[in-house]
Amino acid sequence: MAMTDKHNPTDTRPEAGDGETQPGPDPALAGIGQAMTRMRLLIGRRFVGRMALKRIGTGLELSDIDAIGVIKRVAPHQEVTVGAIAEQMRIDPSRGSRIVADLVRQGLLERAASQEDGRRSIVRMTEAGKQVLEQIEEIKRELIIEATAGWPQDDIARFATLYDRFTVGLEAQLDQFEQGE
Repeated sequence: MAMTDKHNPTDTRPEAGDGETQPGPDPALAGIGQAMTRMRLLIGRRFVGRMALKRIGTGLELSDIDAIGVIKRVAPHQEVTVGAIAEQMRIDPSRGSRIVADLVRQGLLERAASQEDGRRSIVRMTEAGKQVLEQIEEIKRELIIEATAGWPQDDIARFATLYDRFTVGLEAQLDQFEQGE
């Protein structure tokens, strides 16, 4: 029989012989931690980005894909500046400026005057940039399809919901952590 810790409703460790829970972490939580480590290593090796670069065969670099991704995430909420790109990528603003300048030269980004403050320059994707982004997103979808091959559709839908919920929880913890620094 499993015993649930009143402070941790997900703690369902088996009871020891005397009714106490066995020492040690919840195996399910330990499994999540191990999966997080493996995912971090995959992310650190830039597997998806490297695969995308190989498949689309452009002269892009991983940092270019990162900058395009930042614009995709930020643009629906606010105007995107070089400073915002550098901040999101956690790089020096001068490096962010060089990345943006290179993407402008390649025709994937364009500079424009801010509608909020005409003295400020913003960055947005061109049609060519949007096409590259769509290619990258398609490759990501293909990798996810391959990784979940053989999964029942209900499992995929449930995983999508749970993975999003988990990520939202981690993002909230990051916000709290950064506010405390």
